[in-house]
Amino acid sequence: MRGLFITGTDTSVGKTHIACAIVRELRVAGHRVGAFKPACSGASLDENGRPHWEDIDRLRDALDREVSDDQLCPQRFLAPLAPPVAAQKEGRRVDWESILHGFETWQQDCDILVIEGAGGLLCPLTDDATMVEFAGHSLFPLVIVARLGLGTINHTLLTVEVARQRGLRIAGLVFNEPTPTEDVLVASNPVEVAARCDVPILAICRHQTEGVGRVSESLRLDWWNLAGVP
Repeated sequence: MRGLFITGTDTSVGKTHIACAIVRELRVAGHRVGAFKPACSGASLDENGRPHWEDIDRLRDALDREVSDDQLCPQRFLAPLAPPVAAQKEGRRVDWESILHGFETWQQDCDILVIEGAGGLLCPLTDDATMVEFAGHSLFPLVIVARLGLGTINHTLLTVEVARQRGLRIAGLVFNEPTPTEDVLVASNPVEVAARCDVPILAICRHQTEGVGRVSESLRLDWWNLAGVP
């Protein structure tokens, strides 16, 4: 099974937006694609008081088929906190074995799996592991989503540094504009990052008020080949 691990330089940089766009592009290209998020926190309640998680709903919509919450994300928590902290508030602990089992079940159900991490690489995942440990377990190349905005240069270079220290492959960077940003930052952020590290810049996604759009509209990225050989 091939795969891509979508991580971010921070929270709310647009990981879900980019992950869903990649899932859709892989589907359009004819691939049997899956989507997975190891843990998700921060639920909303529907009119019947049942919790649901926006990230999970959006990933399911991108897949365009019925997939259970458990298959998409085996560890789900109500409070909008780091997973182990959110779990503690519910008298629970994040179950690492459940995450690994959920990841492994996709091997029979897809040819390429898009994993969306929670927060950044060093975001706590369990009581004693961060997201980077799960990224290393998957062995999938990273797509690093960076915010087009102030502070991005430092956050992006730090994320690249951590990934390389842990021996993770990096497919490239996607600069995303989740909210409208000053044009000078949009123009300068990718240039400054490119001058300071040799990671490919795959796409620059401007803010979109409607629709999901395509990440690789102009670049015609081949996500299948970027995922590499399993």
